[in-house]
Amino acid sequence: MSRIKVIAFDGDDTLWVNEPYYQETERQFCELMNEYATPEQVSSALLKTEIQNMSLYGYGAKGFTLSMVETAIKVSKDKVSAKTINVILELGKELIDKPVELLGDVKNILTELKTRYTVVIATKGDLLDQQRKLKKSGLETHFHHIEIMSDKTEADYQLLFKKLDISPADFMMVGNSLKSDILPVIGLGGTAIYIPYHVTWQHETETVPAGHPNLIQVKKISDIWGVLGN
Repeated sequence: MSRIKVIAFDGDDTLWVNEPYYQETERQFCELMNEYATPEQVSSALLKTEIQNMSLYGYGAKGFTLSMVETAIKVSKDKVSAKTINVILELGKELIDKPVELLGDVKNILTELKTRYTVVIATKGDLLDQQRKLKKSGLETHFHHIEIMSDKTEADYQLLFKKLDISPADFMMVGNSLKSDILPVIGLGGTAIYIPYHVTWQHETETVPAGHPNLIQVKKISDIWGVLGN
C-alpha cells in the first residue's frame, strides 16, 4: 500500500446508484411488451440486442433506449405501434433524468483522501450522460482528474496510466464491477478494491479470482480506510 499514489473510483454503483434504475426501466419495458412475449423472453432478447449493439452505441442510457426500440420491433415482429415506441422513448428519457443518489459517506471519504492521494474518477459510459451524473452528484471538485471511458479494458487503463504519468504499481481502482473495474487493473499489476453491489448487470458478471494478492474485497466504501491502514 505504500506504493499507492493514485486512487481511482468508478462512478455507477460505486459512488452513486445506477443499475437499479436500469432494472426498473427494463421491468417497465417488459411489461409494455407483454402482448408479444413473456418478461423473461423480452429481457433475454434485450440483453442480446444490447451486446450486439455495444460496439456501435457503447454503454449508457441512450444506447439502452435504442436497444429497447430495436428489441420491441424484433419481439413484435414489426407489429409494435408508433405509440408504444413513443412510450419506450419516454422511458429512456426518464432514465437519463433520474436523480443521482450517493452511496454511503462518499463526499467525506473523497475529501479526506484528496489530502493524501491523487484522487481520480474513472467511469465508463456515454460522455454526456456521465458528465450529467457527475454534475448532479456534486462531486466534481473532489477529483484531481476526471476520466470518462468508452470501455474499461487493459488498453484503456494503460492510456489512463500514461495520462497520469504513473506505473500500474502506483494505482488503486475502487469499483463494483469485476469485469470493468477489477480484472483489467490487477491484470496490469495494479491494486483493486472490489465493493460488490446488490444488483449487477448480467453483461458485467464475472467470478472473483481466489487469492489474488492485488485484490481486496470489502463490504462498503468506508472500509477503504482499513485497507489503507487509516
